[in-house]
Amino acid sequence: MKRTLLFVLLDDFADWEAAYLAPALRGGVLPGHEGSYDTCYAAPGGRPVRSIGGMTVHPDRDLSTLPDACAGVILVGGMGWQRPEAEEVMTLVREAHARGLLVGAICNACAFLAAHGELNDIRHTGNTVEMLQAWGGNRYTGAARYEERQAVRDGSTVTANGSACLEFTRECLRALEADAPEAIEASYRFNKEGFYKE
Repeated sequence: MKRTLLFVLLDDFADWEAAYLAPALRGGVLPGHEGSYDTCYAAPGGRPVRSIGGMTVHPDRDLSTLPDACAGVILVGGMGWQRPEAEEVMTLVREAHARGLLVGAICNACAFLAAHGELNDIRHTGNTVEMLQAWGGNRYTGAARYEERQAVRDGSTVTANGSACLEFTRECLRALEADAPEAIEASYRFNKEGFYKE
C-alpha cells in the first residue's frame, strides 16, 4: 500500500503551488516512472474550497486527523492563512512533526507556521523575513535562521516562497525519496527550462 501525502487547501488557495508536486507523487516524477505516493486533499469541515483562480475543489476529508499511512502534510499557500479556520491545521502539523513526517509549507503557509513558532529552530524561508516577523510577532524568533532562497529543507520541513513551486516540488520529492535523485533533478530542469530555452 502506498503512503499518502495530505494536501491542505483553504479558500483562496494558490492554484499553482501544488500543481507540480501532486502529479509527480501520484503519477510519477518522470514519464514512464511509477508514482510512489497517493494524494489526499483536506479542507476545513471537509467543505468545498475555491482557489484564487476560481477552481472549486471538493476535498476528500476534513482537518480532524491525518490519513492512514500518512507520509506528510503539504500546506498550500494562498490568501486564507490568517482566517480563523486555518487554526484547525495546527493539530495536523504538530502530529506530523511528532511522527517525523514531512511538513511542507509554501507562500503564506510559511508565515502561518512562523506565527505559531514552528520555524524558530530550523532553517527556513518564506516570502520575506519581514512578512514572517509581521505575522509572527513575538512568537517568531527564527529570523536568524531565515535564508533568502527559493526553497529550504531542514530535516522533515520544507518551506518555499510563493514564486518557488518548482523548487518546493524538488525539495519535497527529495525529502520523500520519491524517485532517484537524478530523476528528480531531470524533472525539475525540464519543468524549469522547457523544451527550448528562451
